[in-house]
Amino acid sequence: MPSRDEVLKFLSESQDPAGKREIAKHFRLRGAEKIALKALLKDMADEGLIDSAPGRAFHKMGGLPKVTVLKIIEADGRELIAIPDNWQAEGLPVPRVRLSERGRSGALAVGDRVLARTEEAGGGYRAFVMKKMHRASEQLLGVVEKGEGRKLWLKPVDKRVRRMVPISDPGNAEPGQLVLAEQHGQRDRISAKVTEVLGEPFAPRSFSLIAIHKFGIPHDFPPEAIDEAQRAAKLPLSADHREDLRHLPIVAIDPVDARDHDDAIWAVPDEDPANAGGYRAIVAIADVSYYVRPGGAIDRAARKRGNSVYFPDRVVPMLPAVLSADMCSLKAGQDRAAMVCHLVIDAHGKLKSWRFTRALVRLAANIAYEDAQAAIDGAKPHELTDTVLRPLWACWKLLFKAREAREPLDLDLPERRIVLDDAGRIVSVAVRERLDAHRLVEDFMIAANVAAAKALEAKKAPVVYRVHEPPSREKLVALKDYLETFEISFALGQVVRPATFNAILSKVRDETVKPLVMEQVLRSQTQAYYGPRNMGHFGLSLASYGHFTSPIRRYADLLLHRALVDAHGLEQPPAPKLDLPPTTGLAQQDAASLDRICEQISGFERRAMEAERETVDRYVAAFLATRVGEIHKVRITGVQNFGFFATIEEFGGDGLVPVSTLGAERFWYDEASQTLTGESSGEQYAVGQRLELRLAEADPVTGAIKFELPHGGNYMPGPPPRGKPGGGRPGGRPPIKRRGRPANIRHQSR
Repeated sequence: MPSRDEVLKFLSESQDPAGKREIAKHFRLRGAEKIALKALLKDMADEGLIDSAPGRAFHKMGGLPKVTVLKIIEADGRELIAIPDNWQAEGLPVPRVRLSERGRSGALAVGDRVLARTEEAGGGYRAFVMKKMHRASEQLLGVVEKGEGRKLWLKPVDKRVRRMVPISDPGNAEPGQLVLAEQHGQRDRISAKVTEVLGEPFAPRSFSLIAIHKFGIPHDFPPEAIDEAQRAAKLPLSADHREDLRHLPIVAIDPVDARDHDDAIWAVPDEDPANAGGYRAIVAIADVSYYVRPGGAIDRAARKRGNSVYFPDRVVPMLPAVLSADMCSLKAGQDRAAMVCHLVIDAHGKLKSWRFTRALVRLAANIAYEDAQAAIDGAKPHELTDTVLRPLWACWKLLFKAREAREPLDLDLPERRIVLDDAGRIVSVAVRERLDAHRLVEDFMIAANVAAAKALEAKKAPVVYRVHEPPSREKLVALKDYLETFEISFALGQVVRPATFNAILSKVRDETVKPLVMEQVLRSQTQAYYGPRNMGHFGLSLASYGHFTSPIRRYADLLLHRALVDAHGLEQPPAPKLDLPPTTGLAQQDAASLDRICEQISGFERRAMEAERETVDRYVAAFLATRVGEIHKVRITGVQNFGFFATIEEFGGDGLVPVSTLGAERFWYDEASQTLTGESSGEQYAVGQRLELRLAEADPVTGAIKFELPHGGNYMPGPPPRGKPGGGRPGGRPPIKRRGRPANIRHQSR
C-alpha cells in the first residue's frame, strides 16, 4: 500500500486525471488492497489533503486539478488569462492562469472555455490547451464609456476583468448606461455589440440589477406560474381538516423591514406535574406546501431559484408575490394555513417531545425585533408584554441554557446594514445591532428544525439535512499558524469540537484582536450545504438538523414540509376544481433524486450569497465614492503575494493595497504568518494590523475599492539599469518596459 505522501506525489506528477482506478494501477494494487485504497483516499479527503474533481479524479486540496476546464477572461498582449470554470476552494482567491496554446495562436478568445493541463510555475499556474470546449452564448455586462473622438468602450462590472472592450455596435446605448453586450472577435481584436440597454448604473436600485444579470438569477416568473399562484391563493381554509389554533395569541417577531413573515411563536408554562418548570411551545410556519404543489408551474419556477435573494434595495422572491407577500405570509388578524411544530421543553431546556400538525392560525401581532426587546426591557411597553412576550422570554432562557450546555460555535461577527431613503438612495452603512430578541427567535427556530429532522428519522422518511462538516486538516493547520502570531497555542492532534474554538476565543483578552481571531476561525470552517445523508451540524453541535422554518424563501424547507406531510399523514382533501396538482407531499421522483436536488439548491444558495455580497460591496463603494482622498482607520484582513486587503473599521468596505504601491523594494510574502515584509527596510504588513490608509479609488460599478499609504511607498532606490547610472526614473528605479510590438514597427498582417 502506498503512503499518503506517495499518493500526493503521484497526483501532483500525473499528466492525466487520476481516479481510484489509475492510482490502483500505478501502485499495482489488487483485491483487498483496492478496498484499503478506497478507505485511504476517503481519509485523505476528510483530512483535507486531497479533493475530488468532476469525473471522480483526485487532486491536491486547494490547488488546481492537473486537468480541468478553464474560462478565458482576459487577453494580456499575446497571452491569454483564464480562471477555473468551477472553483470550490473556500477562502482562497480564484487563481489567474496563463494559457499556452502551442500552435493554436489566434484560435481562442475571451469567453472561450478550454480543457487544459495545468502546472505550477513561479508561484502561479500555467496551462496547456488540450481541447476547446463548446462555447455557450455568453453576454458581457458593463457600462458604456466614451473614449477619444466618438469611440465607445465597455467597462465590465466584473472586478476580475481588468480591460475595457471597444464597442463595435452600440445600438441605442449612450455613454454612462448599463448594458448587456455580445463579444465578437479574437484576442486584441475583441469588440462588443450591445444587445440590451438596462438603464443608469447609478440610479436608485440599479446595483442589485447588476448582480441579477451577472449571476443569471431568475427574476421574472413565467405566466403559467403566476396564473397557478393566483388560482392557488383561492384554496379554501377550513378548520375541518386542520387543527384550529386561532384562539392562541401567537406572534411573529421579525426585522422592521421584513417583506414576508413565515414563522411565529408562542409558549406557556407546562401544567403537567411530570414536567415541572418546563414549557409547552408552538412554532408555526407558513404552510407553503399547501399552495406550492410538486410538479406544478410554481414548483418548477421555485426550484430554478432555490431560494429568495435579499438585496438592500429589493427582494427576488422564490415564490410569486401573491403567495410570498400575501397568502403564505403570516399577517396579524388574518386566517392563515400553517405547519405547526408542538414542542415540550423540560426545565433544562431539552426537547422532551414534539408533534407536527397542519393548523389554522390567526396571529395576535407582528412585532419588530427592536420593539419586542424594548417591551421586555420596559423601555416601550406593548399590550402583549405580560401575556405573550414574557412567557416567550422565560421559555427561551431554558433553550438558551441547553444551548450553552452543548457549546455550539460562538461567533458573533458584526453584520453590515445598508440604509436607503425612500427614493432608494444610500443614506448610511451601519452595523446591525444584535439583540436578545434575535437570539430568542433563532433558538426557537433551531429547536423546531431539530424536531423536524428527528420526526422524519423516526418514520424512516427522506430528510433534507442541513450539513455542516468539521474543518479540514488543511484549514486547521492554517489556523494554527495564524494563532501562533498571537502566541495562542492550538494542538492539531486533539478531537476538534465547537467548544475547542470557543476556548481559543476565550484566551483572547484584547478586545481589538478578538474580532480578527473570530474572522479567522470563521474562515477555517467548511461551507454548509444540503444533503440527504446525515453528517451532523458541527457549528451548532447537533447530531441531526434540517431546515424547516422558512419555506417561503428556501426550497429545502419546502421539501422537508412535503416529507412531513407524507410521514405523518397530513395530506389535505383534494383541491376543488382549480386545476392544481392533486397532492402536497413529496413526489416519488423527488424522493429518488434528493442527491441531485440538494446539490442544485446548495449551488443556488452559494450564488445568492455571492450576489448579495457583491451588491453590498457596490453600495459601500458608492457610499465611499464621495470620500476619495480621505484618510481612514483600517485593519488588514488578508495578505497575498500581490498586496494586502484592508477593511474600514467604522462601517466596513474591503479594499486592496497593491504591493506595487508599497515602494520600489521587493516585498516577500510569507504564507504561514500571512505577512509581506520589505527586503531592505524590514517594513512589514500582517493580518490584524491596524493602520491608516488613504482611500484612492471607490468604483460603485464593480464594487472595487483601493487604498494607498498616506505618504506613498517608501521608494527605496532600486538597482540602476545597465548603461545608465542613476536610472531613468526618480529614485534610481529602472524604466518601465512595455510589452508587445515596438512602436516603430507597423503591423501589416491580416
